[in-house]
Amino acid sequence: MKRTGREIASLLTGKLWVQFLANVPYAKEYTDMVNDRGGKIVIDHIAFRTFNAHTGEQPEGIRAIRHIFNYLEYKPAAKYSFLKKKLNAVHFEHPDENLPKIFVSQLEVSELPEWAQQMINDTVHNTTYLLSDKSIELLGILERTGLLPVEAAEFLVDDLVQFFRRPWNIPQREYVLKINDVSQYGAWVLLHGNSVNHFGVLVNKQDIEDWPDLETTCKALEIAGVPMKEKIEGPPGSKLRQSATLAVKEELRVKGESGFEKIIWTNSYLELTERNYYEENGEYKLFNGFLGDQVSHLFDLTETHEN
Repeated sequence: MKRTGREIASLLTGKLWVQFLANVPYAKEYTDMVNDRGGKIVIDHIAFRTFNAHTGEQPEGIRAIRHIFNYLEYKPAAKYSFLKKKLNAVHFEHPDENLPKIFVSQLEVSELPEWAQQMINDTVHNTTYLLSDKSIELLGILERTGLLPVEAAEFLVDDLVQFFRRPWNIPQREYVLKINDVSQYGAWVLLHGNSVNHFGVLVNKQDIEDWPDLETTCKALEIAGVPMKEKIEGPPGSKLRQSATLAVKEELRVKGESGFEKIIWTNSYLELTERNYYEENGEYKLFNGFLGDQVSHLFDLTETHEN
């Protein structure tokens, strides 16, 4: 038997989801609540953050994530710009609509103050490429033939999962705190690298009678004790509405003046997405993209103010 690129993409996103549930208890609570009510978990998208800077052996910026998903048949669908935050982004879609979208953003490091550029470059410039030579070879075979033997596909997926973590060495505490003053996004990437920033689940397909929309879903989670974003992005009936749990905070290792220290920082959060139909040229379509203002507010969920 052999696996197609679509099947490998499904295995990879599934394993990243399992890893995410282990790291984000709010997401685990959501899945338990949906399952208890006989509903469905449908993943809308997975989001990653990157630096548009020289990152050693790893491709820079969006390319760091894109080059993996290109092999798995994903194609770019739309571009986004967030000038105030010095960010650009692209979302990718798979021909199989059952597979989640991939949303990748990058911090334009060259637009930061020179001291901030230097701190980021000092941390990431000698990054080692995390994929093994065998996986690179297997990706090449997959690109040429569209298929891999089952055992080879399983090896590849396990190796690809390891790519989605911080690829550079533990950052300096001073760098994290100072970068945070000019870009909380940048501080997050220093600490987490290629790790999943968040998963978005699609409330439209939960198939729970008591949770027909974003309001009822968010309210149920709030009642259950899950800390939620105060405001829903997008008015009722609009083509895209989004909310989220708050980001999980955890202890992370950083380099201090006299050795390794611990710092409390945000990690990931679960986003809840509601997609609706809109009219275009007399035809009604389900909106599959993202809206810049909404995404910009969701970026702020990883702000960290105290340590």
